Amino acid sequence: MNIIDPGPDKASYRRIGARGVGRTACGGRPALRIADGALKSLAGEAFADLAFYLRPDFLAAMRRILDDPAASDNDRFVAEAVLRNAVIAAEGVLPLCQDTGSIQIFAFRGHRVVTDGRDEEVLAAAASDVYKTRNLRFSIMAPLSVMEEINTGTNLPAQIEIQAAPGREYRFFFVAKGGGSSNKIALFQESKARLEDDALESFLAEKIRALGVAACPPYRIAVVVGGLSPEMTLKTVKLASAGFLDGLPKRGSKSGAAFRDPGWEERIMRLARETGLGAQFGGVWLAHEARFVRLPRHAGSCPIGIGVSCNADRGLRGKITADGVFLEEVERRPARFLEGARPAGPAAAVAVDLEKPIEEVAAKLRTLPVGTLVRLSGPLVVARDIAHARLAKILRETGDVPEYFKRHAVYYAGPAKTPRGLASGSFGPTTAQRMDGYMADFLGTGASLVSLGKGNRTAPAIEALKKGGGVFLGTIGGAAALIAKEHIVSSETIDFADLGMEAVRRIVVKDLPAFVVYDGRGGDLYAARLAGC
Repeated sequence: MNIIDPGPDKASYRRIGARGVGRTACGGRPALRIADGALKSLAGEAFADLAFYLRPDFLAAMRRILDDPAASDNDRFVAEAVLRNAVIAAEGVLPLCQDTGSIQIFAFRGHRVVTDGRDEEVLAAAASDVYKTRNLRFSIMAPLSVMEEINTGTNLPAQIEIQAAPGREYRFFFVAKGGGSSNKIALFQESKARLEDDALESFLAEKIRALGVAACPPYRIAVVVGGLSPEMTLKTVKLASAGFLDGLPKRGSKSGAAFRDPGWEERIMRLARETGLGAQFGGVWLAHEARFVRLPRHAGSCPIGIGVSCNADRGLRGKITADGVFLEEVERRPARFLEGARPAGPAAAVAVDLEKPIEEVAAKLRTLPVGTLVRLSGPLVVARDIAHARLAKILRETGDVPEYFKRHAVYYAGPAKTPRGLASGSFGPTTAQRMDGYMADFLGTGASLVSLGKGNRTAPAIEALKKGGGVFLGTIGGAAALIAKEHIVSSETIDFADLGMEAVRRIVVKDLPAFVVYDGRGGDLYAARLAGC
């Protein structure tokens, strides 16, 4: 018995073709013959679509935020940016997000399906070709030793899981999963005591608040209670957060099959609204949807998993049948979801000139209340995880950091490939918390006086910002194509060129929107909303 049967497939499909698909016989019984070329065309089309297009149901959810009278100005500002970003990405040049994801494929192969036996190899190679030939980003690091890593330069290896199923069809779920939302998946080993109404709700209220905003909300939040193993719980979280398990039954049975609970999904939405975190900068739209899945469990164990899908909602179904090769439809005209919408966001923004000395820039920002929208124009230095580690090593060995790192505000980001004729590839912010361990030391040298990224920061980093007068600005996560096309004037690598997308860059921006999150005087946009986390 398949405990997690995804249920009826209600997706709308487009037919890619029929080459490489035909009827055959195996053991004297009818079977479906699938050549490598059919698998290749399906995986290639899937990962190309995932990079540049979204499903219409997700875009409709963003439009609901624009039309919601209870949404905050900031909620609507983010939702509008996500929709505008989708319009630009749908041109097929700049991908939806700078983090174009790892390659993940979940497949269900019918017992009467015949292939050449190289399914995983063919699927992975086809997906990798999309990363090589389009303006995507290689994000996979291969360990050479415990501490030393190198980018594989192919976005491989891929995570491919194929399981047996009855019939003469081959069904797929393709996912391009970004690191930010993957980092928010969590497993909690609880007990039967947690399976009481108030106990479970208070537990979920705490964990949903702790999600924060670093993984680019509005989210689809998935909660899974139960599981025959921790691995089963977490895999179910992943599939539920991507919308793959929407067809599960709505009530349980003595057989132990998985089911969704609509009542608890409504509670999760209420708990998300009550955080006040909103769609990144305060409001009611931390989540646009919720999924609550209940699984069977061992009597002595009660695992609970929580995870999210970010606003780069990249998961598509595919199938190969006797009628051909099919891929789930995506929205190719996302601009229709902006038609008739009133302008979103705060009424005015404060202009900030980054050409001025960094001390003057920081001083001006320190006068602004947290939550103020600013528009940045001028040079920024771009540096993220590995670059920060190298700069910290330089600081330890020499007692100082390069002058460029003290002269400019630092943008935590790493772009996708630059398309021909454009200044930059998709270039949204990365999660600021990953740089928090460096903040105190860098501020001590006069570096990182103004930083720009996404999400809330940890308590030690907040204390370092307050002590050193540092200001942190948050820009919109999930608007990477929009930022590249409308706000980046130029980009050049100035250090650590061997790091590829993690090299240090100097970029010039024009009217880049951001919000004051930590003001260098103790002000904290998220303080009340994240209290107790």
